[in-house]
Amino acid sequence: MVWVPLRAARTDRRGLPRAPRHRCTNMSLEWLMGWSWSLDGLRDFIATGIQSFRDCDATALAAVACLLVLFVWYCYHVGREQPRAYVTVNALMQGADANGLQNGYVYCHSPECVRCTHNDGLNQKLYHNLQEYAKRYSWSGMGRIHKGIREQGRYLNSRPSIQKPEVFFLPDLPTMPYFSRDAQKHDVELLERNFQTILCEFETLYKAFSNCSLPQGWKMNSTPSGEWFTFYLVNQGMCVPRNCRKCPRTYRLLGSLRTCIGNNVFGNACISMLSPGTVIAEHYGPTNIRIRCHLGLKTPSNCELVVGGEPQCWAEGRCLLFDDSFLHTAFHEGPPEEGPRVVFMVDLWHPNVAAAERQALDFIFAPGR
Repeated sequence: MVWVPLRAARTDRRGLPRAPRHRCTNMSLEWLMGWSWSLDGLRDFIATGIQSFRDCDATALAAVACLLVLFVWYCYHVGREQPRAYVTVNALMQGADANGLQNGYVYCHSPECVRCTHNDGLNQKLYHNLQEYAKRYSWSGMGRIHKGIREQGRYLNSRPSIQKPEVFFLPDLPTMPYFSRDAQKHDVELLERNFQTILCEFETLYKAFSNCSLPQGWKMNSTPSGEWFTFYLVNQGMCVPRNCRKCPRTYRLLGSLRTCIGNNVFGNACISMLSPGTVIAEHYGPTNIRIRCHLGLKTPSNCELVVGGEPQCWAEGRCLLFDDSFLHTAFHEGPPEEGPRVVFMVDLWHPNVAAAERQALDFIFAPGR
């Protein structure tokens, strides 16, 4: 039994069925209803289906191909894009050294020194670095850093005079002049266990002062009175290889600290020595994202650290933690026969800076960026 079509299909001049202009699903349904299930009807149905597929999907396939080409072009463009030629943050922070001054605490008024002058372009550079970080990784967890960079001028200008970081202020961090040992308990205990190791390497270095007034590797900092020497292992996030070779065990110890800032310009590790009669002028540190740790190596009498108006004394073999973004000073008023006051200084992360924020800040303030 053969089914007869209800109506004849329209054909073009070549005798082939003409593809309808409405949607494919309606067209297929029409052909199913309009043709018999004979072999000839099945052949015509398959031919019409192929033609319909071509008519319906050619535009879609072209659109998909265009999108794919655009995506490949975008990936290539982003991959080969070179960062814009901004002045590096590290170059700004070392502007004082470039002008012959080795101490950022003495205001040099150099237009290149970020600690000594207000640089209107710094926030733009920091925001550019943050955008670069977010492009490579993620904006997740960046709210506080974004807020800090966006409103940096307001934060720094509106801070009370007791705490005014000179470069970068991260908002919403708990603030206090001194921190308890538990703030970074692991690193504090590790440093104190290695007190004798660090002291031994300092004493070896100190012998060189018998031959000259400023041995190689030491820096003399400007002070109102007396002498303040520093011997850097890490200076603004950069290792000092020659000095590290002179203190190999102390340098290896830094690698065991969990919260040591070693990958951005706010990280330092050094031996700091004050001769008797030395007073360090009051000053602010560059940021509040760090805690400065002093491990007492030699602590004569009448030596004090004053942070935010609160005095504290060092103790040999013990760590003292403080926020150096507060106004602070130090002095050694002990007798000459007691020798210098010596501490091992290392910068640790503020305990309330999250891991994602630490990674981003390392990127934004990376040495050489």
